[in-house]
Amino acid sequence: MSALNPEAAADATAQAALTAAGDDGRAGPVLIAGGGIGGLAAALALARRGIATRVVERRAAFEEEGAGIQIGPNGTRILKELGVADALQARAGVPEAICVRDGASGDVLARLPLGKWIAQRHGAPYWVAHRSDLHAALLEGAHSGPLITLEMGFEAAGIAAGAQAVAVAAQSGAVHTGRALIAADGMWSAVRARTFHAGAPRATGKSAARTVLAIDAVPPALRRAETGIWLFADAHVVHYPVSAGTQLAVVVIVEDGHAGAEWNAPVDPAWVRRRLPACAAPLRDLIARGAAWRKWSLHTLPSPQRWSRGNIALLGDAAHPVLPFLAQGGVLALEDAVVLADALNQFADDVPAALAWYARARRPRALRVAEASRRNGRIYHLSGGAAAARNLVLRAAPPELIMARYDWLYGWRAA
Repeated sequence: MSALNPEAAADATAQAALTAAGDDGRAGPVLIAGGGIGGLAAALALARRGIATRVVERRAAFEEEGAGIQIGPNGTRILKELGVADALQARAGVPEAICVRDGASGDVLARLPLGKWIAQRHGAPYWVAHRSDLHAALLEGAHSGPLITLEMGFEAAGIAAGAQAVAVAAQSGAVHTGRALIAADGMWSAVRARTFHAGAPRATGKSAARTVLAIDAVPPALRRAETGIWLFADAHVVHYPVSAGTQLAVVVIVEDGHAGAEWNAPVDPAWVRRRLPACAAPLRDLIARGAAWRKWSLHTLPSPQRWSRGNIALLGDAAHPVLPFLAQGGVLALEDAVVLADALNQFADDVPAALAWYARARRPRALRVAEASRRNGRIYHLSGGAAAARNLVLRAAPPELIMARYDWLYGWRAA
């Protein structure tokens, strides 16, 4: 029967382990499915509160994936708390501004302050980094402490939950028990699908393509220490320096109607050039120099009404994937991590209550950020008269006033 129904066999393995553990399961570690940014951050946050974790990652080895990531003050503040800011700082960049341009003409519409301005306003810097550098800093932190165990090549196929403990099994027969299971396994979370019966991700009809260029290959006009945004009808481009200023991360987002589940699919450079409207010369030159492009489809997920069920909870993209129009997806996972750790520390004797408190605390914030990101995307992709009105506002409004509208976002602190 197990050969015909591997999920049922894995569930049975998990249930047997849970039964054998009995009350001892309550004293086990917090199990975390997923060793990405959210999973490692949760492990580090819990370790700093004296709580042991076991992180199980389905991949046999971590690969260098993704391109850039922007980390606002609400995120860099957490990295400092987790003890990994120093390791990342040497590889991160500190952009002085967000330079917003009209994509066709190249005209500067606004230069919004970052750098010292935002650091002084929120007590923490705004960084840009290669995603692999952030992950490496978190991974180094996880390896350095005794309370975190990381197991590769373990895909959560079977789950069994009791009143006070949970067990997770792989199809190989390996199984672990613990006091809680945190699903940090991304948008296509297997734990969410098995346990929360939530809806599947929905394609938006937009796709993003990313590449990283050596800074010497970048047109001189675009080598500034700033985040650049170029706006078109139904498209936009973002770029910023990463890897200690030696590379430029570039992301192109377009409407293409694609609905695939891939994250790292190679794409022909000609596809990127064809999808973009006529570009200003510096941007056209930049896009033409990109050779190794990777593509993924953008999806949304109706946020589950419940992020916790007994001693199982969702974290990061497993709970709330966010469209990349506000650069907050990874940072929201960092926020989740510290709130989760605080909850499990505060309600140490009642894990279900801790996870329910965490879910109530985080869901409104995540929904607000997700909606703000969707709104930003609509504004970025305006056309015709609406785009002209947007550009007029960007040119006329004081840059500091525009950025102050995001105080609620960047000024967040765990209560």
